Amino acid sequence: MIETGFTAVHFDERARGPLANLRVLDLSRLVAGNMLSLQLADFGSDVIKVEPPDGDPLRDWRDGGHELHWKTYARNKRSIVLNLRHAAAKDALLRMLARADVFIENYRPGTLEEMNLGPEVLLRANPDAIVVRISGFGQTGPYAPWPGFGTLVEAMSGFAARTGFADREPVLPPFALADMMAGLAGAFAVMTALRARDGGSVRGQVIDLSLLEAIFSALGPEASTYQHTGNIKQRVGSGSNTSSPRNVYRCRDGGYVAMSASTQTMARRVFHTIGRPEMSEDPRFCSNSARVEHRELVDAAVGAWFAARPREEALRLMREASVTVGPVYTIADAMADRHFRERGIIVDAADRELGRVAMHDIFPRLSQTPGTWRRPAPSLGEHTDAILTEAGLEPEAIARLRQQGAAA
Repeated sequence: MIETGFTAVHFDERARGPLANLRVLDLSRLVAGNMLSLQLADFGSDVIKVEPPDGDPLRDWRDGGHELHWKTYARNKRSIVLNLRHAAAKDALLRMLARADVFIENYRPGTLEEMNLGPEVLLRANPDAIVVRISGFGQTGPYAPWPGFGTLVEAMSGFAARTGFADREPVLPPFALADMMAGLAGAFAVMTALRARDGGSVRGQVIDLSLLEAIFSALGPEASTYQHTGNIKQRVGSGSNTSSPRNVYRCRDGGYVAMSASTQTMARRVFHTIGRPEMSEDPRFCSNSARVEHRELVDAAVGAWFAARPREEALRLMREASVTVGPVYTIADAMADRHFRERGIIVDAADRELGRVAMHDIFPRLSQTPGTWRRPAPSLGEHTDAILTEAGLEPEAIARLRQQGAAA
């Protein structure tokens, strides 16, 4: 294990965050739902992971043999195992829901109804519940029945077609980007629904959260651009179809920097710093649209300047000119960077198995009602008995569930 020296955080189950009165049942698997419920858990919600007997598949995403994805995304949560193939387990789930505020699932659309746990059943059990239905393509439309991982929507949204270089294949993100975006949007949707409920305008409701729409929304004006110009923006590597200079540049020592000079003032600073102030008056470079049209010439001039200097010198000169530029980091670079350390972007969370695990600190940072570190990611079914007891089941009933294989 690499020594990090990050701030150590220890879990305290007595800590209370601003969402301490919320209870969330999370039946989702993998990333989007866990990302959503993580936002709520970090700020105090009692998030209960309702897992099948073999657990959330996120537990199987291992690095070095360790459940590091699970340890990160399941922090501040509890775990119960229910085998929902058993009627008794469904009954227990509905009893739990009667005392909950939020219900999260990401089954293929229609599956919950086949289990006799559709929204009408859930809202009958708790008319004030917020039911979040996560899927690849949404609950309606011709693609609704399709199974949908983030990879598919990252491709079908148009995102991949805009990523990479023009003479090579489209590039998918190397991590669950669509899921992450859907999770964050879902957390906002949950808080909006709770605000409406608590304001008295409605009671419970259903949130239809598709990964496709989450990532498509990030494309901004792509649709209107195509509608009004007929142009399909092409892949430009690390460049941009909307501003210039903007790219990744290689320095003399092999290090890379990223620069974005998307305003007129910033572009002038760049041209002055690289010793080419006349470019600011050249018709090919005097406006952003002109620079985008002649992007290759701009990048050639800027790239030559960076290529002649080691990265640290280039960064210093650009920063002295107040140009927006930064180094391209690996995770090792980020973990060694003093800003990451001094701001506490990464912390060392106490871990029962590994001693400590580096992960992102609770985010965003609230001045008066910050998040809390209450418990590490749970082992499978760690809290089954306690959660069923809270739902009103007697020890004998819990024992029967276990004997039937309905709980573990």
